[in-house]
Amino acid sequence: MKKRLIVFFFLISLIAHPQGKLLRADFKNPSLWLIYNKPTPVWKDTIELDKTDNDGMMVLKDFEMTNGTIEFDVKGANLLQQSFVGVAFNVQDSQTYEHVYFRPFNFMNADTARRSRAVQYASLPDAPWFKLRGDFPGKYENKVKPVPDPDDWFHARVVVDRPFIRVYVNNHPVPCLEVKSLAPARPGKIAIWAGPATYAKFKNLVVTPSFNH
Repeated sequence: MKKRLIVFFFLISLIAHPQGKLLRADFKNPSLWLIYNKPTPVWKDTIELDKTDNDGMMVLKDFEMTNGTIEFDVKGANLLQQSFVGVAFNVQDSQTYEHVYFRPFNFMNADTARRSRAVQYASLPDAPWFKLRGDFPGKYENKVKPVPDPDDWFHARVVVDRPFIRVYVNNHPVPCLEVKSLAPARPGKIAIWAGPATYAKFKNLVVTPSFNH
């Protein structure tokens, strides 16, 4: 009964959610989340997603938005091909969503080509990263500015203002990535996301929906 009341009041807060008012995601309440392809985490203010062989995410169940801002703090690692961290939005199911993610191992890479692949946009299932890189090199990924410590926490802000998606790091006024969405404009869920072979930490997830069209 207590769990039902918690969910009920959470839903009421969303229904009464005025335009522009932020929502702070509660990582301590497992009933609010749906997990795809990741082990069940310890439910606390800082969520740790453990390594798996595939992409995985933790979806906020009873909330949807079309446009808005997603802010979060995230910590990956400077481990080549073992750190892919970000958020998914426009989540329809475990295979259909847009996402923005970072490759911390490329933040300070000596290879300039790798540095230009530090932040990525993709839209599944039709436009995964490898298809976008092959068809539109350099268009849907970019270097990160300012450059965070790849082994430390950094702050990210993803602004979904369709058709545009803009990504900002550590409160810098200029986006490090700006692209046009490749998915239909429709309500979808929000998730924290981690790629294969990735151990990731997340905290301070805040979502501010917008009703601009």
